[in-house]
Amino acid sequence: MNGLLIVIIIVIIAVIAFTSIKILRPYEKGVVERFGKYQRTVESGLIFIFPFIETITKVDLREEVVDVPPQEVITKDNTVVIVDCVIFYEVTDPFNAVYNVVNFYQAITKLAQTNLRNIIGDLELDQTLTSREMINTQLREVLDEATDKWGTRVVRVEIQRIEPPTDIVEAMSKQMKAERMKRAAILEAEGYKQSEIKKAEGDKQASILEAEGKAEAIKRVADADQYQEIAVAEGEAKAIKNVYSAIHEGNPTNDLLAIKYLESLEKIADGNSTKIFLPSEMSGILGSIGGIAELFKDDDLKEKINNINDNNE
Repeated sequence: MNGLLIVIIIVIIAVIAFTSIKILRPYEKGVVERFGKYQRTVESGLIFIFPFIETITKVDLREEVVDVPPQEVITKDNTVVIVDCVIFYEVTDPFNAVYNVVNFYQAITKLAQTNLRNIIGDLELDQTLTSREMINTQLREVLDEATDKWGTRVVRVEIQRIEPPTDIVEAMSKQMKAERMKRAAILEAEGYKQSEIKKAEGDKQASILEAEGKAEAIKRVADADQYQEIAVAEGEAKAIKNVYSAIHEGNPTNDLLAIKYLESLEKIADGNSTKIFLPSEMSGILGSIGGIAELFKDDDLKEKINNINDNNE
């Protein structure tokens, strides 16, 4: 009998100890009630409560996600689209999260659906499809303000899908195809235009370079001809100067000068002319030519000299 009583006492003590000791994880907080009345909020760790008198409700502080089911929403231009989203939230006040909302998941789902209708109802279809970030921001602000009294904070909202009707999708596809073809035609025309401009500029530059090349070639040929003429003139001048110097240094007689002049006249006549016209300055020299002819007894030379004298007269 005493042994059984001891066992019962041990069991009772174990049950009391088991029910009075609670362990909260680092991401949890506890709301303690005594006889159904709020007593305190406890942090994570080892917690002792009075068994059968106090109870504890654990609250998870980690970020959680709510998947809002798809729903049909009418846009401002009376187009029906199917929209769904996900909501990320976290508990910031365990007391409000326990006492101010019964079913947080259902409450935030209905709240998100209602506000999605309001936000998208003010937008046209094109705006709805291109303004996801704006819709996310507006919906998060509305939900965060509404759930503040529930002891939660809405971290972010993400629109997963905005799906227009099939006929609208086909029409949009045709419109996008037409826009792409239009842009392609414009780009092709611009490319052809740029190509023609570049080609014209290239032809112009080629013509300019060709003209410049011809001008440079003409200039160089002219410079070469000028250089040649100058060189020839300088050579002739130098030769004349040398001949003149040699003649004066040799101190020639008038008879020798007359004979050399006649030889030059013979080359000018080329042996085919019988008459040679001489300038009047040569009359003094030609006066002694007859005597020179007699000196050398040359009949042909005498005949040429007589012809020259007749012409000079």
